[in-house]
Amino acid sequence: MGYRNLQQCVVDLEQRGMLVRIETPLDPNLEIGAVQRRVYQKGGPALLFTNPLSCRFPLLGNLFGTLERTRFIFRDTLDDIRRLVELKINPFSALTHPLDSLRAPFAAWHLLPATSSNAAMLECRTTLSQLPQLVSWPMDGGAFITLPQVYTENPAKPGFGASNLGMYRVQISGNRYEADKQAGLHYQIHRGIGSHHAEAIARGELLRVNIFVGGPPAMTVAAVMPLPEGMPELSFAGLLGGQRIAMARLPGQLPVLAEADFCICGIVHPHKTLPEGPFGDHLGYYSLAHEFPYIQVEAVYHRRDAIWPFTTVGRPPQEDTSFGAFIHELTGPLIPTVVPGVKEVHAVDAAGVHPLLLAIASERYVPYASVRQPQELLTIANAILGQGQLSLAKYLFVAAQEDAPDLHTHDIPAFLKHILERADWRANLHFQTATTIDTLDYSGSALNEGSKVVIAVAGPQRRTLGCQMPAGLDFPSGFGGAEVCLPGVLAIRGPQSGQGRGECDTVMDDFCRYYKERDCFDGFPLIVVCDDCHFTTATLNNFLWVTFTRSNPATDVYGIGSESRGRHWGCRGALVIDARIKPFHAPPLEDDPEVERRIDALAVKGGPLEGLV
Repeated sequence: MGYRNLQQCVVDLEQRGMLVRIETPLDPNLEIGAVQRRVYQKGGPALLFTNPLSCRFPLLGNLFGTLERTRFIFRDTLDDIRRLVELKINPFSALTHPLDSLRAPFAAWHLLPATSSNAAMLECRTTLSQLPQLVSWPMDGGAFITLPQVYTENPAKPGFGASNLGMYRVQISGNRYEADKQAGLHYQIHRGIGSHHAEAIARGELLRVNIFVGGPPAMTVAAVMPLPEGMPELSFAGLLGGQRIAMARLPGQLPVLAEADFCICGIVHPHKTLPEGPFGDHLGYYSLAHEFPYIQVEAVYHRRDAIWPFTTVGRPPQEDTSFGAFIHELTGPLIPTVVPGVKEVHAVDAAGVHPLLLAIASERYVPYASVRQPQELLTIANAILGQGQLSLAKYLFVAAQEDAPDLHTHDIPAFLKHILERADWRANLHFQTATTIDTLDYSGSALNEGSKVVIAVAGPQRRTLGCQMPAGLDFPSGFGGAEVCLPGVLAIRGPQSGQGRGECDTVMDDFCRYYKERDCFDGFPLIVVCDDCHFTTATLNNFLWVTFTRSNPATDVYGIGSESRGRHWGCRGALVIDARIKPFHAPPLEDDPEVERRIDALAVKGGPLEGLV
């Protein structure tokens, strides 16, 4: 049976040597987050900070820091979820494996929340300023809740059946928020809370919001699950946690999570906003201050033995990388049932998740053709880009399953090699030039606005990819310092960008014209122009992060020998992606050197952090 609350989980992990207490006083302002990031990078244990400075609540970090620990936390229910997923994919599996399927109805009972008259979470009251004031990065605009569970109900259909539980960031201090009375609520486009807010606005009503922190670990995972529309996250949390989620009623308010560690109750006004941010985010940059709704706080509750769980959001990999891997294990088998013809889809964590999708799908439209070309792949690509948060992708690479049955999207070098060996840049590029992208992505033309490109490839190999620098390569003025990233991919250092938002750069046009009549890049169909070739080519993750977080397809994709035919753009030579930092980009995240020195001093032989960081 799963954990009823966070306290049970902490005790169990500590007894099994999977959690370490840190009793040395550390500051929630920068220090604790920096320690958690280092321990995560080493694949270390969960961390319970028992004596945080200026705070009476212990902080729990790195709980989901490894995929193995995440699996362990939910070890009692994973088989039940697997059985229910199998039944969704193939109901006839109940006939071929009847004993395995017998447990599925019992697991399904946990989908229904239970009403509790004894809520430990309601034992005590506090204020926002008494909560842990966790600041992860030097330029953050204040303290944030980094693992919030934001609960709302549809004003037109009250009740858990049309509820939403999402992980939308919550700022509890800083900016112009009135101390102890207001908290920022930053939710991105295509999030469930948005429809509830829109309904409240249409009805001229206030939107009630409860923010839970802690409680059963299953609630934290449920808050980030990309569930089918109509399935409440509370139901999935019950399924994953192995027991019905206990909710308590408060007069005139939304239900509260009975076993939560904390709960902030409040209301959101229909049209009122305040500046929220900056905040170090999962693309590896700061999301800057923008107007977002805020919560007028009515009450802050907590249990007597409350623990404050947290994570650090930053350039991947971070703790949410383990979330993503775990979610893929649970939901990956369902993808072909949602988009017929898809074998697999991979939202690439190292590229910030939303900027880059890789997919393998079927190409069966003209099976008798002598040469396969993308046709069904384009239909499937449009379907993928119509699915929930997948719709926020900027780059979607799609390969035909028939060309390489053993190809997998999680083998990124092999997948990109397959694409680049077959790509015909005159035909395989399909742009959406003015559309929505991730709220946190600053490469586009405005907040929430940018472009997409589908690169769909099918058919036989067209070229052999180069692995060595082309001989005798020269550069136009301002460019130079080329290095090989991957087979077929060359990084070239470019001059500092002066490009305006939503504009193309004439410097890049000149670069492409310089090589137009020469075949200098034989074997290298993709060129990435960047600020630092050595950094970009040092690791696969660096290449993915630089290339796909710093470019907007409509303004940053160029080509040598480019041409347009009937509004379709392509190029005869190499495709060129301008991945330089632009003047309008948000700044990248960097550690505070003084904080890092203090942690180093605690990690010396005999120090309290020895062996952890």
